[in-house]
Amino acid sequence: MLRLPMICALAAFAFTAPLLAACSSENTPAKTIDAAQSADNAEKMVIKTKLAEILAAQSEESKARYNMRNPAQTLEFFGIEPGMKIAEALPGGGWYSKILIPFLGDEGSLTGMDYSVNMWPEFGSFATAEFIENRKSWPAEWTARTQEWRMGSNAGVDAYTFGTRKTSQDGTYDAVLFIRALHNLSRFESKGGYMTQAIADTHAMLRPGGIAAVVQHSGPESNSDEWAIGSNGYLKKSAVIAAFEAAGFELAGDSDINHNPKDIPSESDNVWRLPPTLRNSKDNPELKAKLEAVGESNRMTLKFRKL
Repeated sequence: MLRLPMICALAAFAFTAPLLAACSSENTPAKTIDAAQSADNAEKMVIKTKLAEILAAQSEESKARYNMRNPAQTLEFFGIEPGMKIAEALPGGGWYSKILIPFLGDEGSLTGMDYSVNMWPEFGSFATAEFIENRKSWPAEWTARTQEWRMGSNAGVDAYTFGTRKTSQDGTYDAVLFIRALHNLSRFESKGGYMTQAIADTHAMLRPGGIAAVVQHSGPESNSDEWAIGSNGYLKKSAVIAAFEAAGFELAGDSDINHNPKDIPSESDNVWRLPPTLRNSKDNPELKAKLEAVGESNRMTLKFRKL
């Protein structure tokens, strides 16, 4: 049992310790602070240099999109760094994956996430029974394909579909990226709660304070909600923010990095009229030139933090 003098001594220490720590911090030599800042700046420069080298090594076709997709600024805004554990929704042909895998490096990892197999029939025409059956093998096929994108990196790579995540990995991811990946989830939300499921999976996967990173075709708030449900490619920023906040996220950043003021779609427009798709204008040189002058879509760039 502690005696009264010892209790008094411990109480005095508990009271004075924070004061001593504060004094110690205030008296930290300026040279020490400068050295720490220099080291931090040097580390940031190494990261930027590594990313610049990876971007320079991409295909000419990919680099032609940099002026509209701004990958370096976008990844910096989201705080993506080597060594992180990242998931990417709907990675498709790997436009961002080819950058992320070598950038994350040997200590990092990338998980690809595709639509739920149950969602594919909602697309109609092209989603035949054979197509849907083949889609079941996507995780293994995508993981194998990523071996071509490593650029010497030994980053971990795996894949699955929304609704079938590895729950043993919950709470371990640093960030989940939705790069132009939300519109179809929103489009078919009423059919099976697909967007709700994807955001819930994201929340479960992330560590506390982890980031849900969104780049999405952004439509005018003045357009109708029906037009902006996702079937035209565009969503309203207010709707995206509301969906993530309802799932337990807070908006931690809103950037104009990928804003394109030339893209002001009417309710008769869809996003695929623009580059790189240029749907319905490939045989109309005048219209094609007009749409190429607009450039790629206007995009919201939102950073959400898991509460």
